[in-house]
Amino acid sequence: MTAVDDLWYLADTASQQAAQAYHRLSERHEEYLETSHDERVSRRRFRTLARRIDRFGAPYGAHTLVHRPGEVLLCRHEGVDLWVLPGGGVDAGETFHETARRELAEEAGVDVRYDGLGLLSRVEVRCPGHRTWGVLPVYAARAESHDPTVNDPDGEITAARWFPFDDLPDDTRDRSDLRAWFERFGRE
Repeated sequence: MTAVDDLWYLADTASQQAAQAYHRLSERHEEYLETSHDERVSRRRFRTLARRIDRFGAPYGAHTLVHRPGEVLLCRHEGVDLWVLPGGGVDAGETFHETARRELAEEAGVDVRYDGLGLLSRVEVRCPGHRTWGVLPVYAARAESHDPTVNDPDGEITAARWFPFDDLPDDTRDRSDLRAWFERFGRE
């Protein structure tokens, strides 16, 4: 007897949750940059991400694009060996905005004033024979304090630093999205 592959069902319900999350976010916010990303993953990773999407609508939680004139705050994430925006997974009962705030406090510890949603990405996730999608909300926030302090309970974030938008490290995740956001909104 063969086992029934439940990934098709999980992928379908995850896509429905993503659509609901997308509509809630797009109805609450007016000006933001929309982007999309396509990820091909293993079957095991697909199941993990689809479960997150099914639960929260998002495979990677929520993030914050912290900026000050001409610069963005990035965190060094050792797990992926990249400079990334502060952010992470949603906890039960949290909104995306609450997640972004909590993760920013843990990973960079700067005080900010949130401007609203800065980026809304559609993340397509695929493995052989299956596909789903989720949202990645990135809130924009102006820095009110400027000295980052890492206090990451997971130990994944080892540094937080300011970088000029026009001179981001080569190993910056979503580098083109950050530059596009700056060109559209950061020069105001």
